[in-house]
Amino acid sequence: MITSTTNSTIKTLMKLKQKKYRDEMKAYLVEGDHLVTEALKANQVELLISTKHIDSELEVLEVSEEVMAKLAFTKSPQSIMAKCRMQKEIQLKEGRRYLLLDDLQDPGNIGTLIRTALAFSIDQVILSNNCVDLYNDKLLRSMQGANFHLSCIYGNLTQLISQLQEKGVVVIGSALENGKNIAQINRYSKMAFVVGNEGNGMNPEVLAKCDDIGYIPINTIESLNVAIAGGIMMYHFK
Repeated sequence: MITSTTNSTIKTLMKLKQKKYRDEMKAYLVEGDHLVTEALKANQVELLISTKHIDSELEVLEVSEEVMAKLAFTKSPQSIMAKCRMQKEIQLKEGRRYLLLDDLQDPGNIGTLIRTALAFSIDQVILSNNCVDLYNDKLLRSMQGANFHLSCIYGNLTQLISQLQEKGVVVIGSALENGKNIAQINRYSKMAFVVGNEGNGMNPEVLAKCDDIGYIPINTIESLNVAIAGGIMMYHFK
């Protein structure tokens, strides 16, 4: 059992709390029974970290509660964490439904959208390069393991929209100005839906690439939370 927080292995694992080192090592940490179980199902676990003895074919690092508290992201750490491999997929997937996230910054919104995308059989989520890091601990908790079962990639949205359109995918942006009620937009066999930044909406150059622009008709209030709006679009065109 490792009891020292200055142990070299622990210090290396601690680096995974920073995006720079996650990108370098192509690995990240997840915390708690649920996320570890989902990571194991997806065969993405490299190392288990636990305060209790575990029988596993994988390497298990047994640590003290003090060390676990140092590694954990939460104030009340659970007894298990895992070091996981990053997804290697970087290409567009052949599919019928896509969700594109244009510069979203709130981990809770992105996590909700990715969970909803999995629920509504979206084939791939495409995040702009300015979105929050997929392996940010708050985002990982918000996704609740959905990322282990759904392809998620980063890239330049204007370029990727062109590639989707070459594959026959109709791309629907979301904006009130120059948009139409989503009920008036036809359903197509292949569709992609773009939602924009929480404060600024979609980038103009991304919006200009879309085949159509839709909005969700609402009463009384000015706008919907982006995760709610994205969920409604995905459900409407599912």
